[in-house]
Amino acid sequence: MTLEVGNIVEGTVVNITNFGAFIDLNGKTGLVHISEVADTYVKDIKEFIKEGDKVQVKILGIDDNGKISLSIKQGVAIEQKRSSRPAEVEWTAPEKKKPASSDFEDIMSKFMKESEEIMSDYKKKQEVRTKNRKG
Repeated sequence: MTLEVGNIVEGTVVNITNFGAFIDLNGKTGLVHISEVADTYVKDIKEFIKEGDKVQVKILGIDDNGKISLSIKQGVAIEQKRSSRPAEVEWTAPEKKKPASSDFEDIMSKFMKESEEIMSDYKKKQEVRTKNRKG
C-alpha cells in the first residue's frame, strides 16, 4: 500500500479523541479530523466510528514531519461512486385519477357548510365585542 496524496487506503481506527480519530495504515498513523468523518455535522465522533473499525480513507496530505491527514467521508464518497451504477429512472408520469363529479359536489357542499359555520361564529363574536364597547 503506497501512501500518496489522493490514494484511497484501508486502515484501522486505533484511537478516538474529541477532535478526530487516529488511523493505523500498516504501521504508520494518520489523523482523520472530526470534520472529515461524515457529510453531516458530527458532534460525537463515537456515533460514527469506534476503535477497531476498518475504514476506507483518502489521503489528503502528508507534511514535512510525516503527519498524514486523512478523510473518511471523501474516501467513502469515491468508493461509492466507483461501485454504484446510475439510478434507473422511470420517466412516465403516473396517471391521475379524476374525481367523479359527485365527489366534487360532496366536497364543495361540506366546505360551504363549514365556511358558513365559521363565518357565523365570527359574526357572533364581533357583535359581542361591539356591544361590550358601547355599553
